Amino acid sequence: MDTNSKKKNFYAIGFDLLLFAVLLGCIVIALCAGKYPITPKESIEVIFGELFKRGGAYSEMTKNVVIGLRVPRIIASILCGMMLAMSGVAYQSIFKNPLVSPDFLGVSNGACIGAAIAILMGLSGIYLSGFAFIGGILAVLITVMIPTIMKSDSNIMLVLSGVIVGGAMSSILGFIKYVADPETELAAITYWTMGSFSYVTIAEIKSVIFTMLIPMIILFAMSWWLDILSMGESEAKTLGANISVVRNVAIACATLMTASSVCISGTIGWIGLVIPHFARMCVGPNNTKLIPTAGLMGGIFLLLVDTVTRTISIAEMPVSILTGLIGAPFYAILLYKQRKTLS
Repeated sequence: MDTNSKKKNFYAIGFDLLLFAVLLGCIVIALCAGKYPITPKESIEVIFGELFKRGGAYSEMTKNVVIGLRVPRIIASILCGMMLAMSGVAYQSIFKNPLVSPDFLGVSNGACIGAAIAILMGLSGIYLSGFAFIGGILAVLITVMIPTIMKSDSNIMLVLSGVIVGGAMSSILGFIKYVADPETELAAITYWTMGSFSYVTIAEIKSVIFTMLIPMIILFAMSWWLDILSMGESEAKTLGANISVVRNVAIACATLMTASSVCISGTIGWIGLVIPHFARMCVGPNNTKLIPTAGLMGGIFLLLVDTVTRTISIAEMPVSILTGLIGAPFYAILLYKQRKTLS
């Protein structure tokens, strides 16, 4: 490894450590901010008191707010932001397309249908998350099956399959909304599809934690192969990469991570599209450095957005509204700065 490569590695590690410190600071802010303000000291006392079962001078209300409300949504927002951002990196590397996002193969639309069916059945909580997860996975399986049936393994065919399945799923979701009770079910479906951590629980997080973390570890372990795949199919074959295996494993990992996130948060856009670009500007295109950096940035961004949405007004704003308001203009600026590279 030459001196320049070592400097880049040290820079990436130092930058990730800085992001981790920022994430810890954001966690403290999220614990304290809200309609029931709590000091940093009280928040830390509650967490350590509950972890080590030693109690403290805090009130029962403070404990319920911190442990019952804020800790679950802090964990969920960080995990979902990380998963969506890292999935975006994987998809953009696989398809060599800067406009690709984690819901590219229909996972978000499928999850919305699953959640909508659960709402029509009167289910909630972990059951709703389960239906959403199954719906997202089924949508991606259908997308992947279409090129197989047509005996084509090209990325273009997979892209077109995603467009077909996404359109079909949107129509099905529209029909479900049409037959839903406008007083109760329609409102619940609409709110869920706009993304929120209002009702997330530790039980829901536990139900998907392994389908988040295991694919994340696999994706990071194969990041070098993603770099090779992003060079182009002919170069990848020359270097000994099994293109089909690498692509399918990466897609499976990114899909599981996205489906796990969507099933507990609803549909949250722009994170998997914008954050990878911003991370790439900071640490470069090397996926070994890019994946963890994008993950930390995604966790910080979604945690801050969730904190703002629950404190900005009396009624809590859906998360996707703010991510869209921030993400759309920011992405336009990024594209303008990178217009020569993209062309």
